[in-house]
Amino acid sequence: MLAFALAHAKRYGLRRVIMVIPYLSIIEQTAAIYRSIFEPHFGPDYVLEHHSLAGGGREKHASDNEGFPTSEEATERRRRLLSENWDAPLIITTSVQVLESLFSNRPSACRKLHRLGRSVILFDEVQTVPTMLAVPILAALSHLSQTYGSSVVFSTATQPAFNHLHEAVRKHCPKGWQPDPIVPEPAKLFAPMIRVTTTWHDPDRAIPWSTLAVRLRDNPQTLCVLNLKRHAQALWETMQGEDVFHLSTNLCPGHRRHVLDEVRARLKDKRPVHLIATQCIEAGVDVDFPLVWRAYGPLDAIIQAAGRCNREGKLEVLGQAHVFTPEDEGFPPGGYQQAAQITRMLLKRLGADGMRLDDPGFITAYYRELYDIAKPDLSKKTRQIEDFIKAGAFPEIAQEFRLIEQDTINIVVPYANCLETFRQLREVADSEGLTGEWVKRARALTVSLFRPKNDDPVWDSLLPVRSSRQGGRKTSEDWYIALKPEHYHPVLGYQPPKSLNLWIG
Repeated sequence: MLAFALAHAKRYGLRRVIMVIPYLSIIEQTAAIYRSIFEPHFGPDYVLEHHSLAGGGREKHASDNEGFPTSEEATERRRRLLSENWDAPLIITTSVQVLESLFSNRPSACRKLHRLGRSVILFDEVQTVPTMLAVPILAALSHLSQTYGSSVVFSTATQPAFNHLHEAVRKHCPKGWQPDPIVPEPAKLFAPMIRVTTTWHDPDRAIPWSTLAVRLRDNPQTLCVLNLKRHAQALWETMQGEDVFHLSTNLCPGHRRHVLDEVRARLKDKRPVHLIATQCIEAGVDVDFPLVWRAYGPLDAIIQAAGRCNREGKLEVLGQAHVFTPEDEGFPPGGYQQAAQITRMLLKRLGADGMRLDDPGFITAYYRELYDIAKPDLSKKTRQIEDFIKAGAFPEIAQEFRLIEQDTINIVVPYANCLETFRQLREVADSEGLTGEWVKRARALTVSLFRPKNDDPVWDSLLPVRSSRQGGRKTSEDWYIALKPEHYHPVLGYQPPKSLNLWIG
């Protein structure tokens, strides 16, 4: 994607490249790779990483220390200024930062929007765009392209049929949504890369955890992807063993890295390894299992999970992917369940032979079916945003347009392998409060949680980080430190009692 963007920018005289990534779990590795390429030649300001965990708080000023800022403080202040204005040739950011800024009424979010003009804007894993917000998002991006000379690139192995929404988008932007394919004949690209055969189990017959555990144990190296964290926990508790690993966003990034490092080492050495994961494994995580089990879900999620099977094509035979219904089936909120139901509907209509995950035409047909049933152009959210835009009600637009519906908080956790870092973070938080440098160091130990209700018992085990503003008299509303080590499980991650229903999937 970056190679295309640089060549495209050079050819058409565009000003910058903006890489938009949906998940914080993969943005850091992308930024590290880009920095290793460019910083030796162009310096540290060439690549700018901007997202909710890239910095925070307030840098100290000279008056705070009764002297001039230190070099560390000056560097942090410069980074904040660059972030506020996106003043760098290569920006790496999140879908939330870009898309919510387009619909925001806050100066802090809007002051960087002029940087989007005459830029190459790359959206990775674009299948994560919420269906119910697809029309206003496509209209805004089409307007950027038509009016401000930007080039918008959508990339994914499961390309949504957004052109099916062309007429709905055209009501708001004359150009509508008619993208030009970069790969002219994708079917020819897919055909030689078939590496997996898929078994579709009866969706009406749930497989108990005990039975599933036995089937996973039949092969020494297996991956099982489930829709809910409580499912991943239940299966792990059923299987437990030194070769059984768990991965979800209950684990802080440092913990997830250690798990993946161990899993990859076992895969490479051909040692037994069984990984039980939520959807966080499906996008941008490079693992290669010979056997993958995936709970019924949206078709794009199933395809992404199958992409972790025989990923490098090293098996002498095709890899095996199994799609099944788990015990106590459930789905994350939003349109996830509806998309999963469409997958089942297609299976019943076409049979297993018709479920061609390696056929771009079939993927397009799935998305058209999804849009015909979900009708994103007629959704309540889309119509409310349209009405607010017509009325010029900018605060209401910003309030209605949310990629993540619920507010979240950041919790710094006592992961056992990084207890010294945790101790230092707590000491600095007590003495200096929330600073950008502190947030950078805390990233590897941070777990995000939907903001609990005021009477939730989880608050009793959280210490708010003191804000560096106003002399530290106030506490942050977004950053907390976990006080009880027993709430961070060595395998399952952050587990405050009686709060299992609050976690992000």
